[in-house]
Amino acid sequence: MMGKTHALSGALAWLGAVPLLTQHDLLGDYAVKLSPEQMLAGAVVCAGAALLPDVDHHNGRIANTFGPITQTFCKYVGKISGGHRMATHSILFAVAMGFAMDWLATNYVYGWWAALFVIVGFGLRGVGFDFEGREPQSALADCALAGLAVWLMHDLDMSFVGFAVTLGCLAHVLGDCLTPRGCPVLWPAPWRLEIPLVPRTDGTVERFVVMPLLLLGVVILTLRSVLGDVAADWMHAHGWIDRG
Repeated sequence: MMGKTHALSGALAWLGAVPLLTQHDLLGDYAVKLSPEQMLAGAVVCAGAALLPDVDHHNGRIANTFGPITQTFCKYVGKISGGHRMATHSILFAVAMGFAMDWLATNYVYGWWAALFVIVGFGLRGVGFDFEGREPQSALADCALAGLAVWLMHDLDMSFVGFAVTLGCLAHVLGDCLTPRGCPVLWPAPWRLEIPLVPRTDGTVERFVVMPLLLLGVVILTLRSVLGDVAADWMHAHGWIDRG
């Protein structure tokens, strides 16, 4: 699938999972309490992370995000991982990325800021905030916007980031499983999951069915989250509920 589709699927996965991630009865000590700012940051991170599995594609959209740097990086990742849609398109990769980003955010904040810069850059390129085909303008624009996003988020408690990154990667893998060739979801096992409901990447089904549905879902869940918080604040202010 295309970058825009993956980014939207990541944002949708995050917004859909937020009510579950805050449930202490379900996740125990792993449950997270999210402010509106954290919820928005999580959507941005998850949308960017939904592009991460394509770091194995030497000439994909994210390979061109930061010019020669990401092109070279993606080229070697592709060689190490066995080629496009191999190791990086698996549950193992998604979980590993989640743990790695959580460790950085918890123990090495400058490393996390660097990783966040890359993830946001990938997300921006994925949703089309670039000048496709125009370099180095596009890479410079991505760097500027990603840097601004990191600055805006640098003071946030990022204890949720492991969930966001894992969900984003899993959304990508699920999306690619809906296209021909599928993904080796249980890598290193060679079996591939393939449910080709989307017959061609960037084809009619993806453009006019999948993307509009994802966009609609993101809008609905965003409104649900925003209006839900506003309603809860109003009821608390009037003494109807106790928010603790």
